[in-house]
Amino acid sequence: MKYNFMFFLLAFFTALSIGGIGVAVSEKSILIAAVSIILVIILMGAGFSLRKKLREQNQQ
Repeated sequence: MKYNFMFFLLAFFTALSIGGIGVAVSEKSILIAAVSIILVIILMGAGFSLRKKLREQNQQ
């Protein structure tokens, strides 16, 4: 249950960051776009690494 909540939070904040890219395009703000893209990369990377860690624990 703990990991499901973590995955939910990662997905939620990733979706917000992707929405931030849309806001940045509409506002023509390079700063907001850059921060949003960096956040998307970090959050998605964290989600994939957490999933890999859980998969490795289940195999042992």
